[in-house]
Amino acid sequence: MSSIPSEANKIEVTGATVDFFELAKDGVSTYYFDTSKCGPPDPMVNAMSGLRLIKNTNNVLVMINSKSPGGLFGKLEADVSYSVEDVEGGLVKVTFTNVNVGIDSDLSQTACH
Repeated sequence: MSSIPSEANKIEVTGATVDFFELAKDGVSTYYFDTSKCGPPDPMVNAMSGLRLIKNTNNVLVMINSKSPGGLFGKLEADVSYSVEDVEGGLVKVTFTNVNVGIDSDLSQTACH
């Protein structure tokens, strides 16, 4: 079972190394990507590309990964709210929402060390 809804449409995302999908409902887009089979730095690269999609919006980003991207969380707390949920197959689903709509933060400076 995929954690990406079958009705989501594939989209092009600048800088992404995996497929991204969008599901729009009630004026809000939810973007999905799966890096569960990727090794570093792909999960971070794709998270940063995806976070640019939701910057200064009410949209949502959902990341499916093999583990929680803890290095990312500490860098984003002021800009992004996130929740982590265990999903089928030992994977995690991380849901990101922008909590500072209208505040300009520079996501391009975030890196995982």
